[in-house]
Amino acid sequence: MSTARFAPRAVLFDLDGTLLDTIADLADAANLTLAELGRPARSQDEIHSFVGKGIPHLVRRCMIEGTSATEAEIETAVTVFRRHYAVVNGARTTIYPGVIETLQTLRARDIRLAVVTNKAEAFTLPLLARMEIAHYFDTVVSGDTLAVKKPDPAVVRLACERLEVAPTEALMIGDSANDALAAQGAGIPVLLVTYGYSEGVPVDTIECDGLLSNA
Repeated sequence: MSTARFAPRAVLFDLDGTLLDTIADLADAANLTLAELGRPARSQDEIHSFVGKGIPHLVRRCMIEGTSATEAEIETAVTVFRRHYAVVNGARTTIYPGVIETLQTLRARDIRLAVVTNKAEAFTLPLLARMEIAHYFDTVVSGDTLAVKKPDPAVVRLACERLEVAPTEALMIGDSANDALAAQGAGIPVLLVTYGYSEGVPVDTIECDGLLSNA
């Protein structure tokens, strides 16, 4: 991961699929939920393609893809998922190669850092702490910080306000169209990593300002 082509005053990072590989924990929580509700398990690859718009969206996809579920059943499933995920959150999560070095380099250059994620705060803050990277970030905007989440640009604007930088002075790094659309809507350049989740959409088909690899 490199930001050598840019000279921003602040960098905003997506979390799942960008900084952290959380898919194993998400898949565990999803399949524990499905088992409790008497539904068949999903493969990790399937669940991988459902990640990106927050837990309610992930659970909905798990419940309806190739089958059906009522809104009441989906609501129950979200509650059950949150209970299971609170237990497994971070258990099998890993930090992507190059992330720590990138955060250290940006910090050494006095660049302000933020996390902008669609994950709820109740899971985001403990996960950052468990992975021992919370101290790198000046602010965290979670999926329930505002009434909206990515791809709405309001969450990106809020991060910039908290960091006291103009959008033109910031850079967004993410892994999906949600990140690209949120950044573009706020007038912020955006780079997408090639190793993330991207909801099953090839990242090189998403309009952005460049691609980053951790190779």
